[in-house]
Amino acid sequence: MKKLFGTDGIRGIANIDPMTVEMAVKLGRAAAHFFKQQKNRKGHHRILIGKDTRLSGYMFEGALTAGICSMGVDVLLVGPMPTPAIAFLTRSMRGDAGVVISASHNLFEDNGIKFFSEDGIKLPDEYEKVIEEIVFSGNIDDIRPTGNALGKAYRIDDSEGRYIEFAKNTVPKGMDFEGIKVVIDCANGASYLITPTVLQELGANIVTLGNKPDGTNINLGCGSLYPEKAQKEVIVYGADIGIAHDGDADRVIFVDGKGRVVDGDKVMAMCALEMKGNGVLNNDTLVTTIMSNAGLEVAMKEAGIKVVRTPVGDRYVLEEMLRLNCNLGGEQSGHLIFSDYNTTGDGLITALQVLTIMKKTGKSLSELSSCMETFPQKLVNIKVREKKAIESIPEISKLICDYEKRLEGRGRIVVRYSGTEPLLRIMVECDKEDSINIIIGEISETVNRLLGVN
Repeated sequence: MKKLFGTDGIRGIANIDPMTVEMAVKLGRAAAHFFKQQKNRKGHHRILIGKDTRLSGYMFEGALTAGICSMGVDVLLVGPMPTPAIAFLTRSMRGDAGVVISASHNLFEDNGIKFFSEDGIKLPDEYEKVIEEIVFSGNIDDIRPTGNALGKAYRIDDSEGRYIEFAKNTVPKGMDFEGIKVVIDCANGASYLITPTVLQELGANIVTLGNKPDGTNINLGCGSLYPEKAQKEVIVYGADIGIAHDGDADRVIFVDGKGRVVDGDKVMAMCALEMKGNGVLNNDTLVTTIMSNAGLEVAMKEAGIKVVRTPVGDRYVLEEMLRLNCNLGGEQSGHLIFSDYNTTGDGLITALQVLTIMKKTGKSLSELSSCMETFPQKLVNIKVREKKAIESIPEISKLICDYEKRLEGRGRIVVRYSGTEPLLRIMVECDKEDSINIIIGEISETVNRLLGVN
């Protein structure tokens, strides 16, 4: 079991273990040592550090910088910057690694630290385990470069401009967004300057929300977790589309011109159809997670597109995309990966792809998002005595298998244990709500009888 890293780096309350300055220094030293071993470079190695807008970012930036420099590795500081920008800049500036100081969609009291490799890819589990081992083992305590072997820290002043130009170049040459009115909610986070700048330079008529970060208002009642504000302003201003980022802008949730939320599943569907129609959807395959709605799979099957599912987390999506040579993947939550352009979920690039489709086709977001039907869904949590493998309980596993056969591809059943609580989660999706209630009722009764807490 990993002690520090979760599904997306290290995260916790700022100034409470493990998110302390002391741990950040140790982590900086361990990461510097690890990445030096990964890349044979003459002269100083270098690691890029970016952050979002939360108050505690200052202390973690300083602590990581101190730890990294103490191991003889240079630090490139880019300041507040979206997570996908760090992935791009790490590759562009030939860094040994990139670090993002962010707790993504959490409120400002939390913070987190996540790493990208030199290729701009989130680290696999085995690399994170090695870094943890270095942190806790004390094996590098005696490695103390001195004199001119110490690292230096440099402020990169044009990092925003680099990412802005990179993002704009993902839009077809000669295309602009003149005539499209856009409401943008930047969540008072890392995209507060970049996304409005890009869309304005591409000719969109913009209304900007959540672009006044003060260190404590990131994700506070705004952004992708709270799209209500964007929904309201789309109606008030008569906008064509609303775009809501989370704090580090690696995800985006959309609002159509009627004020309705358009989630990541529908965005993946419309983008996959557009890419297949243009002959550029690699292997006619879309990669998503177990959380995506069954309606996505049905719509893709009808269009001749295969859907491959992974565990929750955009890094698992990317791993499968790389394994299968796919160029589109994502999550219902709004993390979409267009690997022809970037190596992680990128809210800005996703927004640009959607706006490009709207401009090219002349269709509204409402029309485009009607390409899939979202199936009704019901989730039940059952408290269990023990987490016994479902496959080892014939009565439950046979019942699930029988119902899956009856659904005949028009729905799905997901049964899994919680990772943190003694709960079994039963999720059923189907195009008929009556069927959902029957299926989930019988499975729940059987689970309660055989595993439930009486």
